[in-house]
Amino acid sequence: MKAIDPHMHTAEHILNQTVVRFLGCERCFSAHIEKKKSKCDYRVAHAPHPDQIRAIENQVNRVIRDGLEVQTVILSRAEAVRQFNLQRLPADAGDTIRIIRIGDYDACPCIGDHVTNTHALGTFRITSWDVTGDVLRIRFKLQRPVSAPRNPLDN
Repeated sequence: MKAIDPHMHTAEHILNQTVVRFLGCERCFSAHIEKKKSKCDYRVAHAPHPDQIRAIENQVNRVIRDGLEVQTVILSRAEAVRQFNLQRLPADAGDTIRIIRIGDYDACPCIGDHVTNTHALGTFRITSWDVTGDVLRIRFKLQRPVSAPRNPLDN
């Protein structure tokens, strides 16, 4: 299995929850996550207005700026089934399910790597979006924060 960039993967989780809240649809049904740019596909009842897309981008950036802790929680399969849709998990996922929580903003089953705090993501940008039929595709990237140069006098 290909390793997915933890920064972009965490951004995808935040984007998913934001789209669910703003557009009233399900989490993405398809995603292609890469380090430089990524895309997510959502089933929508109608095409969003450009103002809604800007609001989604702004909300994702608010969550990033809030510096939310990203935690891993392990639940029994029985408990996870009560709280989450497990359809995207592999059939052999086991008796315990790994949940990724981003502060009190998002929680979902996931097997991938993530950052430990949303501050690490930098700035989220929706680079383009389109709707074909009932599918909204959102393409996005992160502008990572620039680390302060190391002072050679520091030990």
